[in-house]
Amino acid sequence: MLLERVRQIIKKYSLVKNGERVLVAVSGGPDSTALVFLLYALRKELDLKLHVAHLDHGLREDSVKDRKFVEKMSGNMGLPCTAERIDIKSSAQRGSLEERARTCRMEFLFRTARKIKAGTIALGHNRDDQAETVLMRLLRGTGLYGLSAISMKRKIKGYTFVRPLLETGRKEIVAYLGKAKIPFCVDISNAEDAYTRNRIRNNLLPLLEKEYNRNIRDVLAGTAETAGYDYDYLNRQAELAFKKMGGVIKLERCAVLHPALQRLMFRLAIARVQGNTRRITFQHIRELEDLVSNRPVGSIVDLPQGVSVVKKKTSLRFYLR
Repeated sequence: MLLERVRQIIKKYSLVKNGERVLVAVSGGPDSTALVFLLYALRKELDLKLHVAHLDHGLREDSVKDRKFVEKMSGNMGLPCTAERIDIKSSAQRGSLEERARTCRMEFLFRTARKIKAGTIALGHNRDDQAETVLMRLLRGTGLYGLSAISMKRKIKGYTFVRPLLETGRKEIVAYLGKAKIPFCVDISNAEDAYTRNRIRNNLLPLLEKEYNRNIRDVLAGTAETAGYDYDYLNRQAELAFKKMGGVIKLERCAVLHPALQRLMFRLAIARVQGNTRRITFQHIRELEDLVSNRPVGSIVDLPQGVSVVKKKTSLRFYLR
């Protein structure tokens, strides 16, 4: 039973605390709709204070229907709901349409959580999303961090993001909604192959299931879980080394570290300046390695999102250009 599994996952990973206020991101699709109903069923047991958040990206002409659906559903459940509409296409955010949408969505969630004083934000990602993300990152090129893909629980800018459905497949979620006779919205753009994720979902994964491994989704999700644990351990060691250097990458001390720790320290330094390491690729990390080992003092490496790194006499300096 899905409800019992979600109950166990919440307990196993300590996703929420009793008496906590939780912001639930709900698009109106099957995953987020199931999530809010499951949390609603557990609200008294866990003494949860739920608040629904819905962002209309304005990418579809009929997207207003999703907003009305979420607002009505929230009202029927007696849950407060914050809904906003933005125009992604005219947004000042940089990057691809997908990146801009993600950035605007995160800003909306942070803003809403801050307003209602919620420390935890629940998202509806499932096992299939995990498999798609691993494949997408493999195709683009990634390391251990990228392979860890979507985390069950992660702290971002002081807020805890949790995903209670991450170990549940999409088919099971839809079956749960059907059995409970819970309606949901269908985003027809998911069937289009305009975006990389959609092509992976609609074409590549079905091919891999049919021709190579019928359990490929479980395999990819398991890979992400294993990589996540390995990355967490190595990242803690890198943080410790970084702290011992006073938050500065000192060339002599960095040179004797294992390459895995060096690379993670580069990421830590970038995140300290920029706030994240999005769009940092393997090639960027290789450039920083070359900067440390081979390039003369005064050399500069320019990275995405306005970050630059200059080689000083004894250390690397990361800054926004």
